[in-house]
Amino acid sequence: MAKQFTVRLKNEPGALARLAGRLGEDGIDIRDLSAGAVGNYGCAVLTTHDDAAAAEILRKARYKFVEGDVINTSVEDRPGALAQLTNRLADAGVNITGLITLRRHQGKAELAITVDVIDKARRILGS
Repeated sequence: MAKQFTVRLKNEPGALARLAGRLGEDGIDIRDLSAGAVGNYGCAVLTTHDDAAAAEILRKARYKFVEGDVINTSVEDRPGALAQLTNRLADAGVNITGLITLRRHQGKAELAITVDVIDKARRILGS
């Protein structure tokens, strides 16, 4: 099963470049990526072609990160649909640790989500 990594970064110039460079140096291909920052810290949410190697590289480079199995799901591509999905998870006590919008197609937004309680999330999302 594919893993998704949420990696903590400093909110400073070059932080994402260093992460991408570190992974690239060891031949890790980043497949999907989302990133953002507020205040002093940011996060990159990513998938790679080699989960075990990526995790080892992140550990050796002393990045703080969480990894989780990916749940692929979709929502209607309309205002409020993401809120409905995330509220269902929140109401069940499931915390989202990473989310990437993979694509929009035929009125749907396809998502890759990682959570802290995967079995419960799968039941809620019907995945």
